[in-house]
Amino acid sequence: MTLTRDRKAELMAATRLFDGVDEAGMASIAEVAVEIDFPVDHVIARQGEIGSGFFVITTGGAQVVRDGRRIADLGPGDFFGELSVLDGKPRVAQVTAAEPTTCLALSTWDFEAVVQAQPLVALAILRGLAGRLRELTEADRH
Repeated sequence: MTLTRDRKAELMAATRLFDGVDEAGMASIAEVAVEIDFPVDHVIARQGEIGSGFFVITTGGAQVVRDGRRIADLGPGDFFGELSVLDGKPRVAQVTAAEPTTCLALSTWDFEAVVQAQPLVALAILRGLAGRLRELTEADRH
């Protein structure tokens, strides 16, 4: 299924990472987001490789594995790949489609262009990453 720009913006806006992004920012993101379908067991992001994209799951689900150990299950609205896209370093985990999965993807260069052009997008990403870091540091299991 091919999503309209408005539907892409709506799906991305529902992602925690983009809380606080205004309509113009979401439109910029949706303009460059590409819809990609992955079959079950397809490796979407490989641990140790430099990432060239950021992903938001729109349908389906994926498993996150670090050093051979499953650490998370992802579903619609979840995102991954932002760290490698932001810092240019290797991915810290592998993400594999657990079922047929569709993602909206932003390439590194498009992601950077949107962040540079839309200050509210950059601020939302900082807040989203800070929230993830806070969850990890405040978790009982760290």
